[in-house]
Amino acid sequence: MTDTQTRPTLTDGNLCLRVPRADDVHARVAAGNHAEIQHMYGAKKGSVEPITHDKAEKWVEYHQANPNSWFIDVDGRLSGVIFLHGVNKIDKRAILAMGLLHPKDFGKGYGTRALHLLLAEAFNALGLHRLSLRVLSYNDRAIATYKKVGFVLEGCERESALVGDKWYDDLLMGLLETEYKGVVG
Repeated sequence: MTDTQTRPTLTDGNLCLRVPRADDVHARVAAGNHAEIQHMYGAKKGSVEPITHDKAEKWVEYHQANPNSWFIDVDGRLSGVIFLHGVNKIDKRAILAMGLLHPKDFGKGYGTRALHLLLAEAFNALGLHRLSLRVLSYNDRAIATYKKVGFVLEGCERESALVGDKWYDDLLMGLLETEYKGVVG
């Protein structure tokens, strides 16, 4: 079972980052797998399968087991996920990943708000110094959101992602604690 003491609920108005719960399985199934969203993660257009109860259950369990994973909740509805993985306590760094589940949530600032909450947690409570991420070069919406909160482009892995039958670049982005504090304070 998840230890909620190590994962506080983080709030910003009607948006909160919260611990994944068993009842999120039904919400994840209801959210479905949207082709546009899955393509931003590297799925071939036209190859997205519906999410099954079993896959949703495994998805929720994975995030319950990660002490640095939160579900994005907007107005009491599961909207997405944001998490850190590859946490290195010696070098004080981690890899960030985030995704919204509903296309109707795009363009409303939910991703930006969720990022600000997680970045504050990562740099303050968790004491991290650096966060990094990778994003497909055609995911313009995500790239703009990451830049908005201070992430900078650090490199490009050329043709590192095969999506369908075409190669795409992965962009590598990073944010240092000092840069983030400069953005918000």
